[in-house]
Amino acid sequence: MTDDNRFQEPLRPQMPRVEVPNFKLPSLKPKLVLNILGALIVAAMALSGFYTVDPEEAGLVQRFGKYVRISEPGLHFKAPLGIETVRKVPIQRQLKEEFGFRTVRAGVQTEYSTKNFADESSMLTGDLNSALVEWVVQYRIVDPYKYLFQVRSVQDTFRDMSEAVTRRVVGDRTVNEVLTIGRAEVATQIQVELQELCNQYETGISVDQVVLQDINPPDPVKPSFNAVNEAQQEREKLINQAQSEYNREIPKASGEAQQTIQEAEGYALNRVNRAEGDASLFNAMFDEYRKAPEVTRQRIYLETMAQVLPQVRSKVIVDDELRGVLPLLNLDAKAAGRGGK
Repeated sequence: MTDDNRFQEPLRPQMPRVEVPNFKLPSLKPKLVLNILGALIVAAMALSGFYTVDPEEAGLVQRFGKYVRISEPGLHFKAPLGIETVRKVPIQRQLKEEFGFRTVRAGVQTEYSTKNFADESSMLTGDLNSALVEWVVQYRIVDPYKYLFQVRSVQDTFRDMSEAVTRRVVGDRTVNEVLTIGRAEVATQIQVELQELCNQYETGISVDQVVLQDINPPDPVKPSFNAVNEAQQEREKLINQAQSEYNREIPKASGEAQQTIQEAEGYALNRVNRAEGDASLFNAMFDEYRKAPEVTRQRIYLETMAQVLPQVRSKVIVDDELRGVLPLLNLDAKAAGRGGK
């Protein structure tokens, strides 16, 4: 093969010719075209002019970017073709921002959604300990104009404010307060200070609630922290048991002591009253004795014998004036004889 043949182009296969049919477009009259264009323009204006605001929303109308009015829920009309635009704001809906985690769907929080936001949840407490704080801020939009036009990127600004306030409040507390006893107080303080900051920035946001979703120590120190918590719980348990014993025994002993004191006071009052009564009786008898000594002496003797004789088992009565053969009356023998019959 020669050099000239090497540089020759290969032969191309011949393609068959295809004849294209000749279509003729129907001729349209200029007036019909104008009518069609007019109808299309009117339809586009109608479609772009009407809008609907849902019951929980407020529509803010802007004309060439300038705010002109606010629309209540319902069907409304605006200037079409981009002259006026509507931005809808949910003013009746409670919104929320999550920090330290993200909810995949309602009621589901995966491990992936928590670990990827450790930068948000990692905080330093006032006693220089580290804690992982996950929280939720629930809020409402109360002023849609301020929400849209007063602050640029209001949602990002609100998240930054929430994170700044939370870090400052947590940084003023000890790790035990944040993890255990002070959680409610921390959440309340965050809500109050965040609302003050929102009012200062004129964001148009009302903070409804701050919920500390989950607070945990970092994973490397979690076993030690759990051991400390268990020891503290055991201590609290023992303290409560001791307090329960104290509350049971002390009132019982106090009641018994009070009962003994009252019994002693009653006995003392009884003895005093009896002594005073005996003294009054003796004085009365002494007065009567001075008036009639013999009668009083005889009456005292008889009353005394009436008390003594019933207690004597064997009685012998002797009459000194009797001069008979038997001056002795044996009452016991007669009683024994009656009993033997």
